[in-house]
Amino acid sequence: MSEPDWLRTGIGDSDADSITLMGRDLSTELMGQVSFTQLAFLLVRKRLPSEGETRLLDAILVSLADHGLTPTVLAARLTHTGAPESIQGAVAAGLLGSGSVFLGVVEDTARFLDELLGEDGPEREVVERIVRERGRIPGLGHPVHKVEDPRTPRIYAIAEEAGLVGDRLRLLRLVAEVYREQSGNDLPINGAGVAGAALADLGFPASLLRGFALLARTAGLLGHLAEEMDEPLGMPLYREVDERAIYDPPDTDK
Repeated sequence: MSEPDWLRTGIGDSDADSITLMGRDLSTELMGQVSFTQLAFLLVRKRLPSEGETRLLDAILVSLADHGLTPTVLAARLTHTGAPESIQGAVAAGLLGSGSVFLGVVEDTARFLDELLGEDGPEREVVERIVRERGRIPGLGHPVHKVEDPRTPRIYAIAEEAGLVGDRLRLLRLVAEVYREQSGNDLPINGAGVAGAALADLGFPASLLRGFALLARTAGLLGHLAEEMDEPLGMPLYREVDERAIYDPPDTDK
């Protein structure tokens, strides 16, 4: 019986003697020949990146790897506290909380910039109108980096050196400028926002960008879990919360 036409993949295959990935022999053409960053680019874009694209993507992934004891990191550490035998559960817990507040801004910013690029009319007028209509602009502002997110100028510099400042990175600067003029509030472009714009300029669709953020953050989570194994803070944190929490039962007589 022949296989159905839809049951196919161009990503990878294996037989008794070899593994093939993107049409290349894994052991002889990829291992030791390309970096993990280059491989990630190849898997999604179906071609190897240029030197400049590799450098920019690598910088983006490094920029998103960790940002301290964030809620997603705490979720991973506390999951490890409850199930130390399940490293996969701890990593998954740390990734599942990535949304509109943490890491999801990478995707949200790219979608917002794509929306602006899809509007008809003079670019600055379009930006002024959309910024005026929106209360919150993805990619602007950071709870810690109030003046400047240190990742932002570095990613712009690398993109400029590689000649990879595309429509989204350029437009994001205009958005920040217009927002400052209209609101009087000088919010910095945050690291997740500039990462989203740069990833989109590298040709990745917005629907995949959160995946790159998760790819990067997995490395950070592994670091935190390694530290958790050596210097646990999950159990002391749980005990601290448990001791301090006030029990306030509902009034069931109403």
